[in-house]
Amino acid sequence: MQTPTTRAQTIFRIILGAFMLLAGIGHLTFQRQEFQAQVPDWVPLGKDLVVVLSGIVEIMLGAAMIFWRQRGVEVGITLAIFYILVFPGNIAQYVNDINAFGLDTEEKRFARLFFQPVLVAWALWSTGAWPTVKRFFRGESAPQKV
Repeated sequence: MQTPTTRAQTIFRIILGAFMLLAGIGHLTFQRQEFQAQVPDWVPLGKDLVVVLSGIVEIMLGAAMIFWRQRGVEVGITLAIFYILVFPGNIAQYVNDINAFGLDTEEKRFARLFFQPVLVAWALWSTGAWPTVKRFFRGESAPQKV
């Protein structure tokens, strides 16, 4: 579903997409070990497999954020859900005192936890998905085309 967005939303959507592409590439290459450190021990898969798979997903979502404008709402919702699903890794990094990505103090790791909701909101706002999500949680149906 394509929803009209402002120029600012488009710019921020592309920036977020670029960040996702960079993060995905980092998962597969130069930041692989740091991402492995964030995988909680209770995840029933190998840490490297989780990092590789999440990196592939991040590359796909980043590319979709930049290029798949016709499905912006769906991509934004999918990216927001992805951010929610990986949040336990951020919690594990804080709880287990794991130093990665320059988060080398308890205060920095704790502050990082508050950035995840910002990413969720950014994904929803920049793609025009925010109204769709609000309607869903209000129990309203989507507006009908006339």
